[in-house]
Amino acid sequence: MIAVPQAAIDLAKRFEGFHRVPRADPGRAHPYVCPAGYWTIGYGHLCDPKHPPITEGEAEAYLAQDLRVALAATLRYCPVLATEPEGRLAAIVDFTFNLGAGRLQTSALRRRVNQRDWTAAATELRRWVYGGGKVLPGLVARREAEVSILSV
Repeated sequence: MIAVPQAAIDLAKRFEGFHRVPRADPGRAHPYVCPAGYWTIGYGHLCDPKHPPITEGEAEAYLAQDLRVALAATLRYCPVLATEPEGRLAAIVDFTFNLGAGRLQTSALRRRVNQRDWTAAATELRRWVYGGGKVLPGLVARREAEVSILSV
């Protein structure tokens, strides 16, 4: 079984962060609404708005679980990544973690990856920068980080 690439873990942590809300309870993450409008906790784990606060260790456990799910879906929809450099796998795992397996499954990105057309795959990644109908700077930065390791 293929392990979650460290680069995917690093990307998820870099762009999700460990969100702590409110300041009156330092070191514990509380549910918040992400820019796409979903209730989230810790490192971007989807949750119920009434989810109890969690520690950073609990957030790490959620992240590991979420990334394993994203890895399995990525390899299911893009099996060619099992034999490509780890950076390519990490980039698409991060995309899947961020946007969900359904988005990967129906995307032109999936087709380009499975064709091993890395230039076109990078172009497709750069299209996924919208949240709530507008370009989000955090998504632009995240997609560029994914492109940088996809192209290696």
